[in-house]
Amino acid sequence: MNSVIKDMVLEHKEDITDSWLKEISKFRSDDMLQNISDKMYENTNLEFVNILILTVQKTNEELEHDELIQFVEKLIQIGWPLNYITRGLQEFRKACVEIISNREENSHNNLEFFKKIEDWIDDIVNLLVTQYSGSWENTVFLQKMALKELSAPLIPVFENISVMPLIGTIDTERAKLIMENLLEGVIEHRSQVVLIDITGVPVVDTMVAHHIIQASEAVRLVGAKCILVGIRPEIAQTIVNLGIDLGKFPTKSTLKKGIESALELTQREIVELKK
Repeated sequence: MNSVIKDMVLEHKEDITDSWLKEISKFRSDDMLQNISDKMYENTNLEFVNILILTVQKTNEELEHDELIQFVEKLIQIGWPLNYITRGLQEFRKACVEIISNREENSHNNLEFFKKIEDWIDDIVNLLVTQYSGSWENTVFLQKMALKELSAPLIPVFENISVMPLIGTIDTERAKLIMENLLEGVIEHRSQVVLIDITGVPVVDTMVAHHIIQASEAVRLVGAKCILVGIRPEIAQTIVNLGIDLGKFPTKSTLKKGIESALELTQREIVELKK
C-alpha cells in the first residue's frame, strides 16, 4: 500500500468508520440477518470495520494469516451470509473514497489515488471470497461424508428380519448407496424380510418413490421380502396425488406394525409371558 494512501486512511479512520457503520446498518433488514440480535450485529460491524482499516498497513502475505481471516472464519461458523462480506467491502470502499476525497485536496481527480484504493479493497475481496468459498466447500464435503456414514445401515432386529432406517433427503447418489448397502446386508444377515423405514424422510416425491421401488425389487430378486414402513398421512396423500404405485409390496404406518407383519411372514409372533 502506498504510504500516502495509508496515512490518509489512518488519519480519517474515525470518519470512515462512522460512514461505514451508517451504511452497513441498512443491511439489517435482510432476511438472512433477521435471527441475529441487534447487539451482536452492531459489535460484529464495529469489529469488521476496525479490522479492515488495519489491513491498510499489511501486505497480501500478512493478510492471509492475520485476524481478518480469523474473523471471516468465525462468521462462516455462525452462518453469516457471504453477501454481508461482499456488500460490506463495497460500502467500505465507497466510504474511503468519499471521506478522503472530501478531506484531502490533493486527492481530487487523482486517478492514481482511486486506483490504489480499488486495488487495496480488491485484494481483500478476492482473499475473503476465496476463503469463504473454500470453507463452505469444505463444510459441504464434511456434511456429505457424515451423511454417507449415517446413510442406510441395514440393522438385524430379529433372526432373518432386518430394518433399514432412511433419514434425510434421498438423491440419486444416496439412492445408489442405499441399494448397495441393502443388497449386501440382505446377503450378510440372511434376511428373509427387510423393513425400509422412511419415517425420517421429509419428502417423498416421484424420484424418491422410484428409488424405493427399485430397492424393493432388488430385495425380491435376492429372495427376500420388503415392507415399507413409516407412511405418515401427508406422505400417503402425496403418493396418491402423484399417482405412484406402491401396490407391489406391503406398507405399514409404523415400524412396530411392520415388525409384527415381518414376524407373521416368518411364522413367529411376540407373546406376553404369564407370571
